[in-house]
Amino acid sequence: MSIRSRFTLLFTLILAITLTIFGIALYTVQAQDTINSLKNDISMSANRFSEAIQRTNSRPLPPPNITNIPPIPFDKFSNEQEFQFFSERELVRVLDIQGNLITSPFGREGDALPLSEEGLLALQSHQEWWEIATVSEDRMLIYSRSVVINSEVLNIVQVARPLTERDRALQSLATTLIFAGLFTVLVAFGIGWFFSGLTLQPIKRITQTAREIGEKRDFSKRVQHQGPNDEVGQLANTFNAMLSRLQDAFQKVEHSLEMQRNFVADVSHELRTPLTTLRGNLGLLLRKPPTSADIQEDILNDMVDESDRLIRLVNELLVMARADTGRNLANVQISISDLIEETCRQTIQMDAKRMIHQDIKSNLILLGDRDALKQILLIGLDNALKHSSSDIWVSARKVDSKIEIRVKDSGEGISPETLDKVFDRFHRVEDSPLLLGFGLGLSIAKVLVEKMSGNIQLKSELGKGSELILLFPAG
Repeated sequence: MSIRSRFTLLFTLILAITLTIFGIALYTVQAQDTINSLKNDISMSANRFSEAIQRTNSRPLPPPNITNIPPIPFDKFSNEQEFQFFSERELVRVLDIQGNLITSPFGREGDALPLSEEGLLALQSHQEWWEIATVSEDRMLIYSRSVVINSEVLNIVQVARPLTERDRALQSLATTLIFAGLFTVLVAFGIGWFFSGLTLQPIKRITQTAREIGEKRDFSKRVQHQGPNDEVGQLANTFNAMLSRLQDAFQKVEHSLEMQRNFVADVSHELRTPLTTLRGNLGLLLRKPPTSADIQEDILNDMVDESDRLIRLVNELLVMARADTGRNLANVQISISDLIEETCRQTIQMDAKRMIHQDIKSNLILLGDRDALKQILLIGLDNALKHSSSDIWVSARKVDSKIEIRVKDSGEGISPETLDKVFDRFHRVEDSPLLLGFGLGLSIAKVLVEKMSGNIQLKSELGKGSELILLFPAG
């Protein structure tokens, strides 16, 4: 037998066994569920009739010395509603303790339902009894229960329902499962035969894959071989292994080039902000008439701080370049109010015509890297200055176990389709030569925020401005 035939037959056999198990399980569950539903309905009806008998004032007793008393109709037996209006789907009978028919809907002697001797003994012992019997050529599910008053069995109530509809439904289900299973197996055999033929063409696919790789330089392609590990399979696996090694080497080269480009871009953006601050402070020192001595002292202190931060940034960027990884951030306590006040004071020097309104709650402390957090705030404030011409609002507060910092402007806003890309590298909201920057600020901010276990989000609406939201774990 060929490999193609063995594969197809094995696949078809597994499917056939699975479908058989599924069909048997489904049929069994459906049969049990329907019989339980019928039993529940019949039991409820029997309970209603039993309660009606208990409410009936008179108990029919046979006249003296008379046996084989004919049954009486329901309307003469009881005035209870259950005996006046009853469902046509059910057969209801009331027997005496000996199993003789007392009453039926029309009081006919041939209305008696089957009751075995074993069932009668069970009923006389205050037990219920289920049995399936044939009545008028119809299979019936019969439920019998005792009517007990003062610990004495007064009567026996029988309620029966035909099983015709259930049997037909189960027969239809079985027929459907059989024919559907056979059809599925035949279709599966054809599909298995077709795909097993495809598995015998790895040599052709190897040639096709090699040609496509040579034309498109796409080393992610592989030979799709699912057959046995024979000579052809070993050839396909060896070819795939060679492609994997080529792909790894190609990706390493691409990754190295991308890391170099990102590193140069990150260095440019990281150094630009402190240099801009230094340049602004120098401009203030050169102002004529000169500023007051207190302001000059603040400016010199800021320049010293920024120079120190430049040195730290350069050292960390060099470490990042050597290790080919991101910056290792410190984890110290940071006073939010002091840091925001310092950052806003340095930012306002870039544009003294505008105000930065601060709403900072006191005693806000978080654990993180102070320089990284300052860089994040500077990025947010710098974007607000560039994209709006009015005042800027900075707020900080504690929300649950988080510290929330917001930087809000009332500029032109960002469209929804552009808002999803603001954290991408080199993405700029406005491609204008008048706006400085390379579209790296928010992407760098996102990396720094995530390294501090925080979350960053930008909300914006056209014509109403933008709001940068930062969330950090409270220290």
